[in-house]
Amino acid sequence: MALFGTDGIRGLANGSVLTAEVALSAAVAAAHILVESSSNAGRRPSSNGEAASSSRPIAIVGQDSRASGEFLEAAVVAGLASAGVDVYRVGVLPTPAIAHLVGATGADLGVMISASHNPMPDNGIKLFARGGGKLDDAIEAAIEKRMGEPWERPTGRAVGRIVNDEKAAATYIEHLLASVSTPLKGLKIVVDCANGAASFVAPAVYEKAGATVVAIHHSPDGWNINDGCGSTHLEDLQAAVVLEGADFGIAHDGDSDRCLAVDGTGAIVDGDQIMTILANGFKARGKLKDQTIVATVMSNLGFFHAMKAADIEVITTAVGDRYVLEKMLEGDYSLGGEQSGHLIIREHAGTGDGILTALSLAQEVVRTGKSLAQLASAMQRFPQVLINVAGVAKDKLPESSVVASAIADAEKKLGDKGRVLLRASGTESLIRVMVEAASDNLAQEIATSLAAVVKAELGI
Repeated sequence: MALFGTDGIRGLANGSVLTAEVALSAAVAAAHILVESSSNAGRRPSSNGEAASSSRPIAIVGQDSRASGEFLEAAVVAGLASAGVDVYRVGVLPTPAIAHLVGATGADLGVMISASHNPMPDNGIKLFARGGGKLDDAIEAAIEKRMGEPWERPTGRAVGRIVNDEKAAATYIEHLLASVSTPLKGLKIVVDCANGAASFVAPAVYEKAGATVVAIHHSPDGWNINDGCGSTHLEDLQAAVVLEGADFGIAHDGDSDRCLAVDGTGAIVDGDQIMTILANGFKARGKLKDQTIVATVMSNLGFFHAMKAADIEVITTAVGDRYVLEKMLEGDYSLGGEQSGHLIIREHAGTGDGILTALSLAQEVVRTGKSLAQLASAMQRFPQVLINVAGVAKDKLPESSVVASAIADAEKKLGDKGRVLLRASGTESLIRVMVEAASDNLAQEIATSLAAVVKAELGI
């Protein structure tokens, strides 16, 4: 079984996949692969974002607020330093902060300890190459192949040093605020930080941008990340927006690389609707390259209809923001993202950033003078049902003529007023059965039937 999924290594912390030993070995292998491929290794980050000379390569390591991140981060840091890498520990910060800091400082490697939106017992290791981009599949395969191999260990002055970077959060906040050309004065925003990595920076950023901010779930204790809160549990945010009389609410996930929203009435505004709003806004301001947006196959059918009505082309990719970014780089496109709330705004970042997305969304509300509900109405969602079939290997779909026949029958029944998508999760041991239809009842009926067929074929 491959160790790396669609977003690094992920699994139950201290379980069979993600242990301290695995974290240390992956860090050592990553140091070897990425440093060997870097022509400018050994530039030391400085507080002003420039790099000074050093005889050793540099890594930046951060984590979300999970308790297990403490021992995993320690293992990663130990592995990197033992491989001769100087390590800058930045503590609890969003995943996109690590990507930005790697790119801004000229570091050779970035490591984020996080399982994003997954429940607290899980954790993960995300790796960033020089420049701040996520690793491609070939490099991850090379790292995995070299884990545990014999190697010549540095000694004496050749071992890496470990530094706590106290200025990293301020550097990241400054970067986010640089994206704000329209102050948020007059807006009242509720932000749900998921008791995760956004807790210490998101409320401050929105306030500095000019908004009145009410923060909820912003007190992480190591155990409460994503626990009934954040982008996967919007009920508290919906209630708080209505109670506070706020203009809208923002929900982040555990590592703050995604953003969902709630309008002033408490209605959910998902990633597809946010992409619709930003695409329309970008086009109106001449910032949408080639009148094109990149999205994944999981985007709602209503999104594709909204983009067609706006005369905006949609290029689709596999699920995962790395694949969205790859396609964006190929065509030099300016905007892309996922229904889950991962959006990439290339003018300001090379990876999904939930806080940056929220700032862009808030500015569209101010610029247009329209409510978030009015802006979101440009897209009408098709009813969508998603059923997760658990207990299967990651990245594995059943090769079955029975399943294929069931899908064909469902597609014939839906016609052009719906669609079916089965895919294996790259981060969890699940098969996702997604059905969109003209009605909730029809979508539920077909999704339930297909999930039953999948379970039967897998013997679950």
